[in-house]
Amino acid sequence: MKQWASDMGATHYTHWFQPLTGGTAEKHDAFVEHDGRGGMIEEFSGKLLIQQEPDASSFPNGGIRNTFEARGYSAWDPTSPAFILGDTLCIPTVFISYTGEALDYKTPLLRSIEALNRAATHVCRYFDGNVNKVHSNLGWEQEYFLVDEGLWAARPDLMLTGRTLMGHESAKNQQLEDHYFGAIPSRVMAFMEDLDTECYKLGIPVKTRHNEVAPNQFELALIFEEVNLANDHNVLLMTIIRKIAHKHCFRVLLHEKPFKGVNGSGKHNNWSMGTDTGVNLLSPGKTPEDNLQFVTFLTNILMAVYKHNGLLKASISSATNAHRLGANEAPPAIISVFLGRQLTEILDKVENSTASDPIQMDGKSGFKMDGIPHIPELLLDNTDRNRTSPFAFTGNRFEFRAVGSAANCAGPMLALQTAVAAQLIEFREAVEKRILNNETKEQAIFAVVKEYIKLSKPIRFDGNGYSEEWKEEAAKRGLDCETSVPLIFDRYLSPSSEEIFTKTGVLSQVELHARTEVSWETYTKKIQIEARVLGDLAMNHIIPVASRYQDMLLDKVIKIKALLTSDCSKKLAENELTVIEKMSCHITEIQDQVVRMISARKVANQIEDERQKAIAYHDTVASLFDTIRYHIDKLELIVDDELWVLPKYRELLFIR
Repeated sequence: MKQWASDMGATHYTHWFQPLTGGTAEKHDAFVEHDGRGGMIEEFSGKLLIQQEPDASSFPNGGIRNTFEARGYSAWDPTSPAFILGDTLCIPTVFISYTGEALDYKTPLLRSIEALNRAATHVCRYFDGNVNKVHSNLGWEQEYFLVDEGLWAARPDLMLTGRTLMGHESAKNQQLEDHYFGAIPSRVMAFMEDLDTECYKLGIPVKTRHNEVAPNQFELALIFEEVNLANDHNVLLMTIIRKIAHKHCFRVLLHEKPFKGVNGSGKHNNWSMGTDTGVNLLSPGKTPEDNLQFVTFLTNILMAVYKHNGLLKASISSATNAHRLGANEAPPAIISVFLGRQLTEILDKVENSTASDPIQMDGKSGFKMDGIPHIPELLLDNTDRNRTSPFAFTGNRFEFRAVGSAANCAGPMLALQTAVAAQLIEFREAVEKRILNNETKEQAIFAVVKEYIKLSKPIRFDGNGYSEEWKEEAAKRGLDCETSVPLIFDRYLSPSSEEIFTKTGVLSQVELHARTEVSWETYTKKIQIEARVLGDLAMNHIIPVASRYQDMLLDKVIKIKALLTSDCSKKLAENELTVIEKMSCHITEIQDQVVRMISARKVANQIEDERQKAIAYHDTVASLFDTIRYHIDKLELIVDDELWVLPKYRELLFIR
């Protein structure tokens, strides 16, 4: 490996891992050692390849490591290929504490992959005894915004928080629907070409690129890969996309909602399972055996999502994604499953049939085979898509649409895979119990599948997820409708969540509690930073400019009254005084609300419990942001454009 890296121009190596910051971490070491006699020798041992020791207390750890307990280990993950970035050999690794707990995203993701493999393989052998392995696949779609680097540098809120904390909508944004799939601007195309080239060098199989719905918004998607590798490629992409953008005088915004009034960005996770015999377990087949297998896995996924919809919502929740979800542009913050007309009809017929009944579908008779439920051939893509569904079946995979653009895919993927693995274990136990009671294998499978179809009905929804009626209906169905992000994180610690994580070995109780602590702490810090930036901009940028413009208007009114006597002049003076009064109201409200926000932040900072602090920041600090913004945006429409200190949306949102 060292020779290959050296031949490619590498002079350093690093253990590349994914701490609970959501990003990546790396410490570079040279391929040299001092020989003790004033010289140097090239060296890279197997020990250095396999293991290193970063400081575990310096990364988010949820209390697993104290400041004085620094030892942690990074260990090579040989299932993900090493790669060269610049002059550095990057070795994908896990990151664990001295006491063995996972402190990263990769470790539990690998555990969930193995848990799903074991559970799904056992179920597959009901249908094909040759199956020895089930692998999970992921194809992500990465949405992002580009802004001109010079304009980005003039917006402290964009620089420090990733989003605009103020700014009135542009007269033209996305209402003409002319950006989506439109011609890619030449500057952006040059950036995309460089990005594609760099991705190919690193083995990232990117395939699709296009304009997204909002101005300056774009998307990049890759070919399906095994989940662990696909996730590594996505977090790597989030690093290199920033570097390539900088070369083209752009800044990439991966925040889920950088601009108010236009669509935000997601990261759709297309997920499926396949066997080592070449079968996609989420692809309908042409025989009754294939389709019984397909329906078996489909209904188990439905049950997993139904029973753990709160956990899945927690896995995609964050301070940033909360701005996007349910905003008539992305799936709502209520987890439901879209199946489409044909699959819904198939499941309804299976629920109401017996193992010996043929199922009629679109005038076609089911296949005849003794002891096998008669499920007809299913057609792919014969139903509409539902963009309001957070978890939709799209032909031969499920699309988890609610994942945020800045998220590490491992979070939602390990939650989903753990839930499905635990459900498949439960399914197998139920089937085996029936077989012991003298039912045939087919009868047992069919009976359990029928039961699951009926029990999981509340999670199935094919309608408009944006509607108020759905929110009411979801509550009646018992689905998790919580909207407060700190409270949503409680779902990680529910008895059902703890049971499936510990049962499958994906996360221990200690690891689960630690990660939830990190989630609350991260939420608090992000809102805290936004509050500080908003307060600073309001008091030190906006109000001084608005006051200066007020002075100019007052001086104008005084001069008009002193020198002019016509009715038009009097009317003009009155109009200007009205504007001055409006500005006074907005300025006063901004000052009052900022003072209130600062006071709320000081009170919240005194709370030691991370959960209670996050709740306080949500309820008493973040709740003031929109009010402050409203009055600032009103001032933006009044103050002279030459005086306004921040680039406006009409400048930020259109690449020239």
